[in-house]
Amino acid sequence: GMSLVPVGVASPSREATVARLRAQVAAMEARGQSAVYPVPSPLAPLLTGGGLKPGAAYCLESPQLVGSLLAAPSQDGLWCALVGLPDFGVEAASQAGVKLERVVLVPQPEAQWLSVVAALSAALPVVVVRPSTPVRQGEAARLATRLRDSETVLLVVGEWPGAEATISLTGPQWLGVGDGWGCLTKCEANLMVHSKRYPAGRSVRVVLPGSEGILEPAAGWGQGTPERTVLRMVA
Repeated sequence: GMSLVPVGVASPSREATVARLRAQVAAMEARGQSAVYPVPSPLAPLLTGGGLKPGAAYCLESPQLVGSLLAAPSQDGLWCALVGLPDFGVEAASQAGVKLERVVLVPQPEAQWLSVVAALSAALPVVVVRPSTPVRQGEAARLATRLRDSETVLLVVGEWPGAEATISLTGPQWLGVGDGWGCLTKCEANLMVHSKRYPAGRSVRVVLPGSEGILEPAAGWGQGTPERTVLRMVA
């Protein structure tokens, strides 16, 4: 009969096993960090993971930020919805890079705004809302479950219980007007984020809109304070 010849099987060393497991963990963490919806480049370093976390709610203290935050997701082919913003500047949003063919508008949902948001969040990845009435903690918690299940980002123009972060614009300063002469050229402001991870807040100086119509870092930010001309009252 056939004789069986024992064959030695080399076992991986402990060091090789540890290195392989570390590589797998690093890959998983990288995938988790990249699984966010994109935002303008100046905002990315201020947010955990570098973007908008699927299933989370964010408060926007200024409606001016809506167009900037919808530009990148809509360009990536994601559908977005706006609820309760009848004065939303469609033309300005288009100039900021928002793909309007990917935007659903519900300008006046009246008292049904929460039901409309709940329905849209089950189907669309990004929903923006300006609540017409204060939302209660229980309502926000129930909607949070739906947001997590559908991996939808909720952008709230106003306050929202349990929000992942609050994004605001402070210290606006118009440039271009001198002593009774000149034209307004651009506006600079501090873009600030207060989040669960950074409750003290982090900020960056930005131009809105920038030369390409999108949110851009202010010239010289982090390299000294650039020379500025402030807006003055002209008789």
